Amino acid sequence: MAIAIINPATGKLEQEFAAHTSTEVADRIAQAQAAFEALRDTSYEERGTWMRRAAELMESEVEQSSRMLVVEMGKPIAQARAEVLKCARSMRFYAQHAERFLADEPLPDPSAVGATKAYTRYEPLGVVLAVMPWNYPLWQVIRFAAPALMAGNTGLLKHASNVPASARYLDAIFGRAGFPAGSFSTLLIGSGAVGEVIRDTRVKAVTLTGSEGAGRAVAAAAGAEIKKSVMELGGSDPFIVMPSADLEAAATTAVRARVLNNGQSCIAGKRFIAHSDIYEEFASLFSAKMAALKVGDPLDESVELGPLATAAGRDELAELVDDAVARGATLLTGGHALERDGWYYAATVLADLNDTMRIVREEAFGPVAALYRAQTPDEAIRLANQTSFGLSSAVWTNDPDEEANFVANLDAGAVFINGMSASYPELPFGGIKASGFGRELAAAGIREFTNLKTVWKG
Repeated sequence: MAIAIINPATGKLEQEFAAHTSTEVADRIAQAQAAFEALRDTSYEERGTWMRRAAELMESEVEQSSRMLVVEMGKPIAQARAEVLKCARSMRFYAQHAERFLADEPLPDPSAVGATKAYTRYEPLGVVLAVMPWNYPLWQVIRFAAPALMAGNTGLLKHASNVPASARYLDAIFGRAGFPAGSFSTLLIGSGAVGEVIRDTRVKAVTLTGSEGAGRAVAAAAGAEIKKSVMELGGSDPFIVMPSADLEAAATTAVRARVLNNGQSCIAGKRFIAHSDIYEEFASLFSAKMAALKVGDPLDESVELGPLATAAGRDELAELVDDAVARGATLLTGGHALERDGWYYAATVLADLNDTMRIVREEAFGPVAALYRAQTPDEAIRLANQTSFGLSSAVWTNDPDEEANFVANLDAGAVFINGMSASYPELPFGGIKASGFGRELAAAGIREFTNLKTVWKG
């Protein structure tokens, strides 16, 4: 795949970039290793000062960088601006809390292990490779980079090939903020070159956010080298609505959960499961709200749904919808590409689904919702758990017993009650099953790429 910016709203080539040569890649790995030797000996206070400065730079440049995101991958401008500011907030969060999250943890009674003193400490691993996707070009990276750098690690970024401007922006911002040169560097390389980077002995760990296929390949390469990895992969998240819910609020939130980022989010609500008692009412509300979305130029502040990021992504989404309709699904709204420049697809709701349809098993990465009917809460749980994914989930109910049942029995890394799945610096983020392993964000995220060392003193 070419390293190039093709504007999704127009389909036109904006800019191309030359890939780094093997010599340039080797130089950047060497610089990252040298930076680690310096960074590991700095204090949390120093790192925090630099991280806050990086946050200030992001905030001061929000208009330029948000427009960059729109041109690269079609995100509506208001959402792009929110992404940039969320990055800055996460940077400040780790600048404030890293030292506490990684503080030594003494054993309350060391005599229990025959010691006068016993404790554990967290130490950085070294150079960590991040393989990141295009759908949140800055946020996906920062939620790794901020904790990794605050822990004393250094980072190498292999970004998606269609967001090179974001990759280059991230390449520079930490150095501009004061971190030692080489603390965070971008590698402009194709996916075929990732294995060689993982095999480099100076690279100690790898994290990937992306598709299940990419995760399997990178996790296998890391495992072959016996290197730590964190995988945040695909999702087909359920959004369950029960009779006790506020249906108007649930339908409004369901639309946002499905089309945020033009529907291109791992934790977007994708499968909407409504109890039979309120199914018809919810289906009507949800479909009408989806059909009413304003579609258009993502640089227009009023636009709610922009284009898909790539032509291939739009075509793959269309194939899933066409397959479902051919096998008996009912189109409640949408179901077609829009006749305009760029890679637009109509907001779509599919009902009457069956197990022969690809969309029941595969992730729909775009503004297409699959609607299911459940007779009981237990049937809703069965439908929710029937996929191979387990990233997040959302449940709308005001019944405490139902809430407890869903929290206990949904196979997911998170359950959101009367809201939509989202990521926050304060909460761990990650999935189970084919959605990956390991956690990002919160204390769990900063501890992933550290050595938990036990110290015993007699």
